[in-house]
Amino acid sequence: MRKTIAILIVLFAVMLSSEWCQAGGKKDRQADYAGSRIRFKVLIHYTEYAEEAHVQFAHQTISFFQKLTVGNGFEVDVTTDLKDHALDELLKYDVLISANSAPHSPQERRLFEEYMENGGGWIGFHAAAYNDRNTNWPWFLEFIGGGVFKCNNWPPQPALVKLDTRRHPVTKNLPREFVIPASEFYQWTPEPRSNKDIKVLLSLSEKNYPIGLKDIVYGGDWPLVWTNKNYRMIYLNMGHGDESFIDAEQQLLFINALRWIVSTNLAGNPFND
Repeated sequence: MRKTIAILIVLFAVMLSSEWCQAGGKKDRQADYAGSRIRFKVLIHYTEYAEEAHVQFAHQTISFFQKLTVGNGFEVDVTTDLKDHALDELLKYDVLISANSAPHSPQERRLFEEYMENGGGWIGFHAAAYNDRNTNWPWFLEFIGGGVFKCNNWPPQPALVKLDTRRHPVTKNLPREFVIPASEFYQWTPEPRSNKDIKVLLSLSEKNYPIGLKDIVYGGDWPLVWTNKNYRMIYLNMGHGDESFIDAEQQLLFINALRWIVSTNLAGNPFND
């Protein structure tokens, strides 16, 4: 199965960087194959001012997505401050990836809200959705599904996960159950699944309980990947430390998430051009 997943990842990378000919198509695509075809743009936002494991993940996230640009299929820019981009410039990016942090300053938060409300796309990992009673950002709380941080397992460890649905582009080619690399996982209250606007795609399997050696969680619903149906967004609870990109199945999940968010661009699906 892992060999099959690895092959699928290679195929997805090729699809992101090349033009696939439809059967019977006669259009000359030689110029596209020459490497001049840029399908979409990605902006990765992260901070260096976070715990070491979250910074490690951010650096690996940047490297992972930059490697996928082979053949100039898309562009990746990186920023530590959204205020460096005016709204019209930010809207030129098909997707904003928050690697280890949500916007913090009032200006950054306002820009992010306007970007998303105007059709922007978002992929958030792990700490990018962290919020508690001190966050004081009602819009963001609604955006991620209404849940605040409840608890987490500790130390980081691998976990068995299960698909909530295979009828979604992000999960359609994944096993119904598989083990993901070591991470800490946030649990939320109220649980995101209780929000009618949230579509949960993947959850921690109850077979893990109790999970943790120091901070132990004994049960409860534990969504790991979901989308708010009112926005072009997906949240993935993984993203702690330096092991998140060692597993082919989890890499495929990340690529699926990128491709899905890009494909839902209000301006049209760039993969259909």
